[in-house]
Amino acid sequence: MTQQGVRWSADQVLALAPDAASRKAGSKLGAAGPWSETGSSGEGTMWGLCKGSGSKPYRTVVDVADVSGPAYRCSCPSRKFPCKHALGLLLLWAGDDSAVPRSDAPDWAEEWIAGRRERAGKKGTDDSSDAASAGGTGDPEAARRRAERRAERITAGATELEQRLADLLRDGLAGAEQAGYALWEETAARMVDAQAPGLAARARELGALPASGPGWPVRLLEECALLHLLDQGWLRRERLPEALAATVRSRVGLPASADGPPVRDRWLVLAQYDTADTRLTTRRVWLYGTDSGRTALLLSYGAAGRAPELALPVGLTLDAELSAYPGAGGQRAALGRQFAPPAPTETRPPGVPTSRAVARYGEALGEDPWLESVPVTLGRVVPVPDGDSWQLADADEDSALPLSPASRNRPGLWRLVALAGGRPVTVFGECGHRGFTPLTAWPGGPGPAVTLC
Repeated sequence: MTQQGVRWSADQVLALAPDAASRKAGSKLGAAGPWSETGSSGEGTMWGLCKGSGSKPYRTVVDVADVSGPAYRCSCPSRKFPCKHALGLLLLWAGDDSAVPRSDAPDWAEEWIAGRRERAGKKGTDDSSDAASAGGTGDPEAARRRAERRAERITAGATELEQRLADLLRDGLAGAEQAGYALWEETAARMVDAQAPGLAARARELGALPASGPGWPVRLLEECALLHLLDQGWLRRERLPEALAATVRSRVGLPASADGPPVRDRWLVLAQYDTADTRLTTRRVWLYGTDSGRTALLLSYGAAGRAPELALPVGLTLDAELSAYPGAGGQRAALGRQFAPPAPTETRPPGVPTSRAVARYGEALGEDPWLESVPVTLGRVVPVPDGDSWQLADADEDSALPLSPASRNRPGLWRLVALAGGRPVTVFGECGHRGFTPLTAWPGGPGPAVTLC
C-alpha cells in the first residue's frame, strides 16, 4: 500500500474515525506542530510522539500494512479506537512525505510491531489447524434436534402473527392508531420468544407507522402485506425454490454461514457507513470486484456507541477472497483470506443509466420481495432540484431518479452538488422504493472518490 510513495488521502484516513468528534480532534493534530520523533518504515508502519496536556508526550504507533486491517497503539487514556492521536499521525503521513521520514523504529514502537507480526503468523497457523480438524467436534444429531425445536417455535410465532394481522384488518386500520405502540411492542416480544428476531423487527416497525405523518394508513397496509408474505413464506417454505427459501429463513432471523465458494478478486471499496440503535451499531461496507464485476456487502457490528472494528476506507482496493451467504440476492458476503494490505487506486466501477437502475431493483424484488434497495452505480448523472427535493438526471437519457427523503438533509447532498457543478458525475448508492441514496461520487474527469455519507 505504501510502496513507491503511494499514500492514503485525508478522506480515507478520516473514514476510520469512530465518530464526528474524533474526526474533528484528529484533524487538528494532522499538522507537524504537536509531533516529534516521527518516523516510518516505508511499508505502512509509522510512529511519533504527540504533545498532550501532561508532561510526557503520547507514544503513538500505527500499522496499515497488515492484511488484517489497520491497527493502532497509543499511550493516551482515550477509549476510542482509533484515538485522535492515531488519526492525526495518519493525516500527517498522508499529507506530507517529509513529515514522517523513513527511519528505524524506536524500541517502544518496534516491540509492538514485532508482537503484531508474531501474533499474525501464529493466527495463520492456528486457522490452518482448525480447518484441518473441523467437522469432528460437533454433534450433528443434537444440532438437528435444536434446529427442529426452533423451527417449531417460529412456526407457532408466525401463526400467531397471522392471526394478529387478520384481527387488525378486520377491525380496521384506525384501530392501530388508537392502540398505539404498545400493541406491536408486545407482539414483537412474542416473536422474540419464538426465536424469530426478523419477525419481531418488522412488528416493531408497524407500531411506529401510525405516528409517521400523512399517508400512514397506506404505508401500514403495505408493511402488513409484506409481513403477511413473509409469514406465508415461512409456513410454506418447503414448497419454495431453495434460493428463495434461504432468503425467507434469513428474513425471519435464522442464522446462516457464508458457505459459498471463495471468490478472489481485487475488491474496490465503494462505500462505508454506520447505522445505530440503542443496542447495536451496524457497519455496511460495499465492495466491487474489478475482475468479476460482482458487488458484495460486508456487515460488521459493534456494541451501542462503539464503532465496529472492520474499517475499509472508500477508494481502496483489497486483494482478498469473499464467500457469499445463502439467499436469493447473493450480495452479503464474509471477508476471508487477504493477500495484501488495502491499496489506494484510481479504479472506478462502471456506471449504468437511471432507467437500468430502476429495472435492476425490479428484478431483485422478484427474488427477494422484502428488499429495501439494491446497490447500483449511475454513470453520467447530474443532481438537479425538483421542487422541494432533488433528483439525479441522466445526461444521456430522458430519465431521472428522485433522491430518497433520508438523503435530502445530509451534508453529502451539497458535497455532491458542488462536485458536479452542473456537469455529469458518476455516483454509487442504493436504489429502492424510496428513491436513490447517494453514497459515493467521482468527478466527470480524473479525481478521487468523494464520500457522501
